[in-house]
Amino acid sequence: MKTLVATALLVSLAAPALHAAEVSAQVENREGDPLGTVTVRDTPSGVALATLALEGLPEGDYAIHLHETGDCSADDFESAGGHVAGDREHGVLVEGGPHPGDMPNLTVRADGIAQGDVFLPNLDVSRDLLDEDGAALVVHDGTDDYESQPSGDAGDRLACGEFTEQAAE
Repeated sequence: MKTLVATALLVSLAAPALHAAEVSAQVENREGDPLGTVTVRDTPSGVALATLALEGLPEGDYAIHLHETGDCSADDFESAGGHVAGDREHGVLVEGGPHPGDMPNLTVRADGIAQGDVFLPNLDVSRDLLDEDGAALVVHDGTDDYESQPSGDAGDRLACGEFTEQAAE
């Protein structure tokens, strides 16, 4: 009996890690050229992890955000709506910030490659990215100043990717 209880306890403790929500997006520019992928997943610690692997953008720094609607169909990507904001303000430099979908500026190297991981402490993949209208990653043509409302004065939208749910492993 003790073995059965101990096994049940171990299985219940491991369950959240085994069934963590995960989404990914194929990011494309305005011409429809593929730029790479972004994956966002919940972790056992309660902090979401975004992994970016992009190439083909010009060298420089760009604002990137998670947007509230999984729709990149408009030529200017405005169909992706505003940031995943919850009840928070935009930016890490303001009281009550950041939005769950705020991310640090992305640096693209001279060879056009940008990759890395971003921790998102206010984001829950199931709640924020898997709702009825989905969500998207948007790359802007400017940098985020981390304080201007509602979007960090980040500029026009250069690239977009609609998130789709990934099967649990």
